[in-house]
Amino acid sequence: MLYLTHGDVKLAYEDLQGTASDNGTFVFVHGWTCNHTYFKLQAEFAHKAGYRAVSVDLRGHGLSDKPTGDYPIEQFADDTAHIIQSLGLDRPVAVGHSMGGLTVLALASRHPELVRGIVMVDPAPIDPPPQMREAIASMVNSLESGDAGPQKSFVRDVLFLPTDDKNLRNKVLKEMTTAPTHVAVAAMRGVLDFDGKNAAKNCNVPALHIAAEPPLNRQREISKLLPGVINAQTSGAGHFNHLLVPTQVNDMINYFVKNFISW
Repeated sequence: MLYLTHGDVKLAYEDLQGTASDNGTFVFVHGWTCNHTYFKLQAEFAHKAGYRAVSVDLRGHGLSDKPTGDYPIEQFADDTAHIIQSLGLDRPVAVGHSMGGLTVLALASRHPELVRGIVMVDPAPIDPPPQMREAIASMVNSLESGDAGPQKSFVRDVLFLPTDDKNLRNKVLKEMTTAPTHVAVAAMRGVLDFDGKNAAKNCNVPALHIAAEPPLNRQREISKLLPGVINAQTSGAGHFNHLLVPTQVNDMINYFVKNFISW
């Protein structure tokens, strides 16, 4: 792993150099209580195709520092922008899963000059309805009080289909529920506080939305919030579709960059 410092926070990242400097670059941003390895299959696919692939550990996650305090989506986006600028990356395509999907949307909104396009892989709800917002807030309050039961149920029963690979489900469940509580609580509250509608309004780069089954965001609603977005959906996989059906996700990203991105 490699490291950069943004302010007083050390950020970890992995950098797979491409085989040709003009092939372009991807930046991969994982989801809530996950880490850079969750995009391993996509980063390796991009690298083999000649692209440079940078995978980050967001603050509070993986091998990055885990300070106390708030974890707003905007901070994740600014950290990612700092990595892009520090490494001198030439307007990469930013790919984010779940909370990382909101992060790359915020990145495109706040730092449009730094990215050529974004890919949101089953992003967390951009504009969650009241019932969903209340359910997530209740889970976070329980977690903060020391009860991880609702979090475990959320990961196991909401983010995975009954038909999804059980070994992968158990691995993800263990990793997500052993993340530092202060990070899990603050980061999910950052998701709830994020003004996704405004970020979508200010996003003017090509965007791909890859939904899972069932999608966390309805395609019709995303199209209203983000006109011009390209909608796609994987088949036979829950929220972690990039791990469960990586070939489908890789092919969709590849089609997007071949047809909608100018390197």
